[in-house]
Amino acid sequence: MGNLIDSAMRDAGAAPSIMLGESYPEIRQGVRSLCAEFPGEYWRVKDRERDYPAEFVAALTEAGYLAALIPETYGGSGLPIGAAVAILEEIHRSGCNGAACHAQMYIMGTVLRHGSTEQKQRYLPGIASGELRLQAFGVTEPNTGSDTTQLRTMAVRDGDTYVVNGQKIWTSRAEYSDLLLLLARTTALEEVKSRRHGLSVFLVDMHKVTGLEIRPIKTMINHATTELFFSDMRIPADSLIGEEGEGFSYILDGMNAERILIGSESIGDTRFFIDRATEYAKEREVFGRPIGQNQGVQFPIARSHAAMEAAHLMVCKAAALFEAGVSCGPEANMAKLLAGDAAWDAADMCMQTFGGFGFAEEYDIERKFRESRLYQIAPISTNMILAYIGQHVLGLPRSY
Repeated sequence: MGNLIDSAMRDAGAAPSIMLGESYPEIRQGVRSLCAEFPGEYWRVKDRERDYPAEFVAALTEAGYLAALIPETYGGSGLPIGAAVAILEEIHRSGCNGAACHAQMYIMGTVLRHGSTEQKQRYLPGIASGELRLQAFGVTEPNTGSDTTQLRTMAVRDGDTYVVNGQKIWTSRAEYSDLLLLLARTTALEEVKSRRHGLSVFLVDMHKVTGLEIRPIKTMINHATTELFFSDMRIPADSLIGEEGEGFSYILDGMNAERILIGSESIGDTRFFIDRATEYAKEREVFGRPIGQNQGVQFPIARSHAAMEAAHLMVCKAAALFEAGVSCGPEANMAKLLAGDAAWDAADMCMQTFGGFGFAEEYDIERKFRESRLYQIAPISTNMILAYIGQHVLGLPRSY
C-alpha cells in the first residue's frame, strides 16, 4: 500500500496521512482488466458515431465500480473517495473515458449528505444496482456561466409541487440519465440579501415530468452534453433535497469531490500519454537509433512524468482531507488545476513524440488529445481556479 507521510499541520489539527504508491491495487487491477475489454477501436467507433458507450457503463455498473461510494446499507461498497480516485485514474490510463458516467460518483454525495431518509431509501439502492442512473447535473446557464449565484431558472412552489421555468446548458448525459440533480432559484435574485441564498436543489425523475426539452450539443469530443429547457415543468414538492434556499451550500460539498475526481482522470490521461510516448520512443528508430535516445524527445517525456507525480500528490492530499472531513477547497482546486495542466502538457508532448502518426486515429493519441483539452475549461476553468487561489489562499483582492 506504500509508505505513510504526514501532511503539514492545519488549523483543524494534524491532517490525515497521505498514502504514497499505488492505492487500492486490487481495484486498479480489476478496472484494468475490465477496460481491456473495451480497446481503442471501441472508443474510436463511439467517437466517430457520437454514440454513448452504454456497454462500457453497463460493465462498470455490473462490476460495482459506479457504486463504490454508496454505503453498503443502500447496496454500494461504502468505500472512501480514494477508491473512486483509483477507479477513474485507471479508466483513463487504459485509454477509456470515465466522463460517460463519472458524475454519479460526485452527484450522489448531495443526496447522501443532505437528502431525507426516505429519499435515500427510494433512490440509492436503484442507483447502486444500475436500475437508476444519476448522471445529469443541471447547474450552468447560458447567461451566467461559472457565476452560479446569478442563475435565473426558477422553481416556484404551488401546493404540493414546484413549477420550474428556465434553461440549463452543458448538462452532460441528460439523454442517458433517469435522474437529474437540478439547482434552481426558489427566491428571486432581487429579493435575497446574500447572493448565495435562495437557491435550492431538486432530484428530478426525468421520465415522470412534462415540460422538459433536451437538446444535444455537438462538441469537439463525444461528450453527450445537452441544453435543457424547462417550460412549466411540475415536480413533486418532495423532490427538494434538504432545506429550501440552502442549495448553493449543498452543491459546494459536491464540487470538492468533483475537482478531486476530475483531477484523478487527468492523472490517468497523463499516465496514458507518458506510457504511449515512452513505448513509442523506445521502438521508433530514425537515423539508425531509437528516437528516445535523443534528448529533444526524452526530456519532454521526463518532464511530463515529474509534473504528473507532483500533481498526483496533490490529488492524494485532497482526497485524504476529504475523507477525513477536513476543509479541502484549496487542495481540491489545486489538484484539478495541476492535474489538468499535466495532462494537457503530456498530450502535446505525446503528439510531438509520435509526429505525424499522432494524427492517425488508430493510435488513439488524437482522441485523447481532444479529451484532455476539456479539463482546462470544465467543469471549471483554469482561470476561475487561479482566481480562487488568489483570493481565498493568498488573500489578494477579489478579481470578479
